[in-house]
Amino acid sequence: MAGALDGIRVLDMSRHLAGPYCAMMLGDMGAEVIKVERAGVGDETRSWGPPFHGGESAYYLSSNRNKRSITVNLKDERGVEIVRALARESDVLIENLRAGRLEGMGLGYADLKALNPGLVFCSISGFGHSGPDRDLPGYDFMIQARGGFMSITGEQDGPPMKVGVAIVDIATGMFGCSAVLGALYAREKSGQGQHIDMALLDSQIALLANVGSNALCSDEIPGRWGNQHPSLVPYQAFEASDGYLALAIGNDGQWERFCNAAGVPDLVTDKRFATNPQRVVNRETLIPLLADVFREKLVDEWLSLCAKADVPAGPVNTLDKVFQDPQALHREMVKELPHSSAGTVRLAGTPLKFSDTPAEVRLPPPVLGEHTDEILRERLGYDDEAIRQFRRDGVI
Repeated sequence: MAGALDGIRVLDMSRHLAGPYCAMMLGDMGAEVIKVERAGVGDETRSWGPPFHGGESAYYLSSNRNKRSITVNLKDERGVEIVRALARESDVLIENLRAGRLEGMGLGYADLKALNPGLVFCSISGFGHSGPDRDLPGYDFMIQARGGFMSITGEQDGPPMKVGVAIVDIATGMFGCSAVLGALYAREKSGQGQHIDMALLDSQIALLANVGSNALCSDEIPGRWGNQHPSLVPYQAFEASDGYLALAIGNDGQWERFCNAAGVPDLVTDKRFATNPQRVVNRETLIPLLADVFREKLVDEWLSLCAKADVPAGPVNTLDKVFQDPQALHREMVKELPHSSAGTVRLAGTPLKFSDTPAEVRLPPPVLGEHTDEILRERLGYDDEAIRQFRRDGVI
């Protein structure tokens, strides 16, 4: 069955993570994605390792499935013309160069809009294309610092800490994908594309969610809570006799069921812990009591007990266990595909599940320039001799 974006063509001129992740999501939904890379170098993440698999970095493999790769020398006008020709027949272009770089090559939004008024042009940068810091470089780690994430992540008495994955890059890619879909829908009514200006800092601030709202609605600056929750108790990791589990009590009914199942019904009737607001106030008294209780059983015993009581709880898994989880496997969140240099490659699956237009992991991440000749021949009509001349001249 065709994907939801079958027939949509995407030109991915981005590198690193945010832009490629955005393009990958569109590819998962059925869009044709062409990844434009520098000849001989490609996306810098190809060298971000170890680990490597079949000559490709695991980092690069994580965000470039469902794409074809073409290498183009943008310092040669003929290379620029190849990109113009591809953009002329594309629906979406995604880029994350510094503001002004593409304009300097005649490939900015205004330039390409003149060729293709329906083009949705998505720019991703650290600080956006406006404002006093528009020209500054921006990487996930320093945006997590500047945008407040590190001030609210980590143990209460520990140093500022980043999230374990490049969450700002990933979120910007996801927000960018949503914006592209909105622009494509708007084009259905107006016939016109538009420029989307995505900034890592904007995405980071949006991700602050309820913690950011707490700061805006009060005079208090939120701090770090480690594995605890500032507004829910108990909502954190506990150590069992053989490892850790996460307990997520979201309401008083769950609290009552947990206490009864755990054999501590007196905690339900204790006025200090009867309601969530009271548990939050008396957190320092309650948590040590629960810690003693949890040490009495194995992790699996607690998980079984909580499941029977309809109480949210889960193991603190290492990634080997995550990728062996029966639920994850049932949901096809691990995929194995043939790969031109690695033989086969295992990838995380797509989280997008449609009833009628299925998202699919169709293509493995391409090796550098794997589809250059194919794209030039099929999409732009160049013959073999022209392609050979391009290669001799360093255009591709």
